Parts: sequence; structure tokens; C-alpha cells
Amino acid sequence: MNIRRRGLLRRGLLLGMGAIAGQLAVGTSWAQAALENILKTKKIRIGVPTDFAPYGFVGPDLKPRGLDVDMANYIAAKLGAQAELLPVTTANRIPYLQTKKADLVISTLGKNPEREKVVDFSIAYSPFFIGVFGPKSIAIKAPADLAGKSIAVTRGSVDDTELTKIAPAAAEVRRFEDNNATISAFLAGQTQLLATSAQVASTVMSRNPQLGTEYKFLLKDSPNFIGLAKGEDALRARINEILADAKKSGELEKLSQKWLGRSTGDLPE
Repeated sequence: MNIRRRGLLRRGLLLGMGAIAGQLAVGTSWAQAALENILKTKKIRIGVPTDFAPYGFVGPDLKPRGLDVDMANYIAAKLGAQAELLPVTTANRIPYLQTKKADLVISTLGKNPEREKVVDFSIAYSPFFIGVFGPKSIAIKAPADLAGKSIAVTRGSVDDTELTKIAPAAAEVRRFEDNNATISAFLAGQTQLLATSAQVASTVMSRNPQLGTEYKFLLKDSPNFIGLAKGEDALRARINEILADAKKSGELEKLSQKWLGRSTGDLPE
């Protein structure tokens, strides 16, 4: 190989390496851009539930209300930004983060190893308990008693994951696409039992006393975390600071008492 050709090859390699380095730098800059953009534009897009009282629902004035909605507005205020609240469902809340449609998701999001592979999480901000509920006329005390019974659950939720782990093969697990559909199926008698949060079940029981619904057994104690896109470390650090201060000042306790009627308990970091 002559000197001129070796020089051209070396130059090509250096240019190629420079281009790759530039792409990596741009990628890193983009991955860390959320907090900077929020502070610059004074706007933050937050996914919240609108079908999952008392965490998120539409009030008589057609505006979203609930613990997660209050949390979203609180976070926005602490960032000096205006909150753009985006209604999300169990099925699309993770994709909203992955596709950058939302900066944060505050929507009863539980943390597990599978989710941690695709999104990042803040420290916990509120309690969340899930269990199996049904009429007093059906004797259910443990997972084995679900055999031969039909249970409504929301597809892809933590409720679904935990129920699937313990449900015997003879149980009929019926999955619905959102929480309204799940609850409606149970209320309409399409299923005998309901797997959901204790808070949601409490609302169902108070509004439908004629059904005689009661708590059967615990599926999981699963606190809620705020979801962020992978790599947004600066935003996550700021959110964690806000939540830590809110926990210390008693703001998280106030929200829990207001919407859940119970203490936050010992929330994990």
C-alpha cells in the first residue's frame, strides 16, 4: 500500500470516528434535555390517569382531579412551569415516556424489574395496595380459592402481574383494556371477583353497597413512583429533591390523607 493511499485511509477513519463521537454527543445531549427544556419553556407535559379514582378522574366541571393530578400540579409549580396534563392509560403510559410525548408520568406507576429496563423512576410519592375483592357470598381467603372463579383485572397493570403469579390454572382471569372497563365488568356481573387497588375498591364499595363487596386477600403492597424517560438523570434528580422536601414538610402526607384517607406509611426511596 503506498503512502498516499495509507494517508487517505487514515483520514477516512478519523473522519468516521469524529462523526460517531458527534452522534454520541448529540445523543447524550438529547437524553439530558428534558429539565433544560422545561426550565426554558416553563412548560412540562405530565401523563395522569383520568379513569382511576381517587388517583385521577374527571370531576363534574370536566377537569381532572385526584391525588396524581394534585401531585402533577405540585411538581410543575416547584419547577416554575405550567403543567400540560395528558390523560394516559395503563397500556400507553410507558410508551408516552419512551416516545417523549410526556416528560413525566404520574399515574399509579409501580416499579418492577421489567419496567426498570425501559424507563426510570423517582422515589415513591404515595402508597398503593392491591388485592382481590368480591361479594360476601363467595368464600375467598387465599389464592387457591380462586379456582373456578372469574376475576376482572386491567391488562398490563401491576394488578394483572400479581394476580397472574398466584392464580391457579382453574381460575378464569378476564383482562380488560382500562380500569373503567374492568370495574364495569365486575359491577355488571360479568365476573365474580375484582383485582384492583384497595382505594379503587373502596370507591366501588361505597357507591354500590347493594353488591356487598368486601376485601378478600392482599396481592401486593406496591407504592407509586413517578416515571421518566431513560437517561433523564438531571430531571430525575430534581424530581427526587422536590419529593424529598414534600415528604419532610408533610405535603405528601396531606395528599394521602386528602385523597386516600390514610397515611403514606413508610415510602421507599
